[in-house]
Amino acid sequence: MLPSTDPFAALGDENRRSILRLLASGEQSVGELASSMPISRPAVSRHLRLLREAGLVTERAVGTRRMYALDGVGAAAVRDYLESVWGEAMARYRLVAENTKAGGRRRARP
Repeated sequence: MLPSTDPFAALGDENRRSILRLLASGEQSVGELASSMPISRPAVSRHLRLLREAGLVTERAVGTRRMYALDGVGAAAVRDYLESVWGEAMARYRLVAENTKAGGRRRARP
């Protein structure tokens, strides 16, 4: 299933990036996340909904609580995109750096 929200748009908000960092340590509930952030539980819930719609987090019910975790598929898609863009550029940069003589500095004219 394709995400209904652009993952890069979702990553544009500092609070959503903070939520992802918190979820990197493992599954958490809205309350657990909210207790670690300077925003309200309803705000955390709204951010989680957007992250879920972007394919970056998963949600599962445990009794009356909702537990959230990083979605490996969505994260892999973002990583693959970044590697396709930056990986090629970094490979070219490395090639130029390796082929540049270390002592290639020009002497200053007197």
